[in-house]
Parts: sequence; C-alpha cells; structure tokens
Amino acid sequence: MEAEPIKGLRDSRLALGEPQVALTFAAFGGGSMLAAFLLPRILERFADRPVMLAGAGLMLAGVAATGLAGGLPALMALWAIIGFGFALTQTPIGRILNRSARPEDRPAVFAAQFALSHAAWLVTYPLAGWAGASMDLPAAALLLAAVGALALVAVMRLWPAFDPEKVAHDHLDLPADHPVLAEHADEAHQHAVVIDAFHRQWPRRVA
Repeated sequence: MEAEPIKGLRDSRLALGEPQVALTFAAFGGGSMLAAFLLPRILERFADRPVMLAGAGLMLAGVAATGLAGGLPALMALWAIIGFGFALTQTPIGRILNRSARPEDRPAVFAAQFALSHAAWLVTYPLAGWAGASMDLPAAALLLAAVGALALVAVMRLWPAFDPEKVAHDHLDLPADHPVLAEHADEAHQHAVVIDAFHRQWPRRVA
C-alpha cells in the first residue's frame, strides 16, 4: 500500500508517510549511538572544543542538504549524519560542566545549562514549524541551517581556542593569607578553571 503523504507539508516531493518519518528518526538515533560508542576514543585524542565544533558543523551540513534529498534512503543517510553530529556536540557537555564548577555548585551550573538549551529550543522549534508550513523544503532547511551557523559562529567567538584544564593565574585582589591562595601555597597558583565567587571570568594568566 502506498504511503500517505504527511498532511501540511507544502513540499511533497518525497511523498513520505508516517512510517518513513519513524525510519528517519531511527536513522538519527543510529547516528547518535554510533557517535556515542566512538566518543571515548575520539576524546582521548582530541580536546572537547574541536570535537564539538566538528559535530555542530556536521549537523549544519546535514540540515542544509536535507532539501536536496531525493528519496527515503538519502534522507535517512542525512539524518544519520545529523544524529552523529548531534551526539558529538551534546555528549561532552557534561565533562565541561563538571570541570568548570566545584561539586557544590554543579547542580546550579547544570540547571543553568538545561534552561539555556531549552530557551534556544523555545525559539527554534516554533521557527522550524513556521518554516516547514510556509516555505518549501529546501528554503526551510537553509533557513534553519543559517540560524545554526550564526550560533556556531557565536560559540567560536565566546569559547576561547586556548582552553587548558589547568591555568596558572593570580588573584591580585586577594590578601596573601586568603584561603584560596593558602590552598596552593606550596606551588604556583594553578588549578582547573572553575566558576565560583573567586573565578567569575577567565583568570589573568601568569607565566
């Protein structure tokens, strides 16, 4: 029996129905699972930042090319690529948040990240729905890819390429007997950069 096209799509070139949508999501999940299996080895060789930026680039390329898919196999391949990139981008977030905050502050940091990501979805989900209903598929895909590209550029500017786990730095605003300095009295003041009352921004490095 021929699949019934999904109602509400202006661009019905693919003429795919609900079962094919499920298969496309399955391809996305398969790509995500493959990335999750490979990530431990990948992160042993590469830092979080280039891995996550590469994943975001894969997602953008897959979304931009969605409008060019000529049938279900091509669409599934693209969504597998998007899922792979999604996992590369999302999975290391926990590692970054864990090393960026002290244990007592991590619940608040994770909650802030959760709220920020969902605020972005609050904007992009309605945008995707409007674009899908108002434009043809290639135009909607390019619009969403453009929004993602702007976000990727912002991340590249806000997240410094020099991002070591430990940074030698000073606290010129603290007295010499302050507990924060006393904790490292026997060595240079160097530790994993954390977000707390004494490290509200990127620390001033010392040689």
